[in-house]
This record gives sequence, C-alpha cells and structure tokens, in this order.
Amino acid sequence: MQEINGFKVSDSVFDSLSFKKEAPKKNDSLEKGDFLQLMMAQLKNQDPLSPEKGSEFVAQLAQFSTVQGVQDLNTNFQSMTSSLKSSQALQASALVGHTVFVDSPTARLSNTGEILGSVTVEKPTADTLLNIYDSRGVLVRQELMGPQDPGEIRFAWDGRTDAGESLPPGLYRFEAVGRVDGENVGLKTTLGANVNSVTIGAGGELMLNVDGVGPKQVSDIKEIL
Repeated sequence: MQEINGFKVSDSVFDSLSFKKEAPKKNDSLEKGDFLQLMMAQLKNQDPLSPEKGSEFVAQLAQFSTVQGVQDLNTNFQSMTSSLKSSQALQASALVGHTVFVDSPTARLSNTGEILGSVTVEKPTADTLLNIYDSRGVLVRQELMGPQDPGEIRFAWDGRTDAGESLPPGLYRFEAVGRVDGENVGLKTTLGANVNSVTIGAGGELMLNVDGVGPKQVSDIKEIL
C-alpha cells in the first residue's frame, strides 16, 4: 500500500496502470483525471474476498474535492486582491496635488500664506485657545475662539503674527486648548496639507506623502478639497 497526497493506493493498482513515458512534470500533485483513473483502477483490482469499503472512496473523493476547492478559491482571491490593489493605486494617485485634511499638529505654510484646519471639541468649553508655533518652537500667533459646543471648529490662518507681520513659508505647529470643567484640556487639530506623491509598499499598502505631515494611509484622510 502506498500513499500519494493523502490517498492510499494499493501496489496492484500501480501494476495495472500503464503510464506513458513522458518528460517528468514539474507539478507532482494529483489532478482530477489522475484521481479518477487511480480510483477506477483500485476498484478493478481490489481483492474480491476483502473489497474496499465504499465509504473510503467517498471520503477520498470528498477530500480531493475540498483540496481542489480551496486551491480554486485561493487563485480567485489572489486575482481579486491584485485587481483591488491596482484600483486603489489609481484612485490614490488622483489625490496628488490636492489638499487633504489629516489629524496632525503640524502643517507647512506655502507661498499662498494660508493654512486651513479645524479643532475637535468633544465636551463644551468655557473658552478655547489656538496657539501657533514656528519651527523653532517660538509662539507666533494666538487666536481666542471663545466658548464652543462639541463639534469641529474651522479656522484659516493667513500666515501673520498677532502684530500683522507676514511670516515666511515653512513648518508650523498648532496647539489647541479648551477650558473644560475648570481645567485646561488639549484638543485635537486637523490640518489641511498638499499630497505630494503616493507610495506603494512591498506588501501592496498605499501611503500618501502629505507635505509637512509625512506618510499617511488613505484611511487617515478626513476630507479632500
């Protein structure tokens, strides 16, 4: 008795089969036709005094069908995954040059001299303050936003100091603070930035290279302008 890919086949079956002398195949696994041929030969050459039970053949057939089904499913899934990644890459490439909103404390001030953003308020604030720092950590602007209800507070900074002086292009950091129940609480800032390029990783993951922010996943994008 010999075993091939989980199937028990008697020696007499191999003796009765006439295999053509061909160049060896690269794939040694049993195909549907090979399995049926082996099963029929095993039925013909079984011992009449000790015949094989039909349940054993049914089990072998069920096992073969399961393996074949899993292989087909894997092939179809891989094809679908490849098509999906290609579609996502095309969609992501369309974002290059657009302004997107992402959760970030920093953004780059361009020559146009404006940074769009929002502050997320989760609990009502008695007062709200937005601080803006330059790349050296120097406070260059403070904006009082007053009491706020839960929600998104939109703002647009024109790149000027409190004294009205225009600041040069570069990276700036935003810090939002809310007065909640008598305590100062840090609030999340979402800033608008330009998508410079799209990177596809070795595993197929897509990353947007956002100016002044760094790489971000497509799922991190809150809004597209």
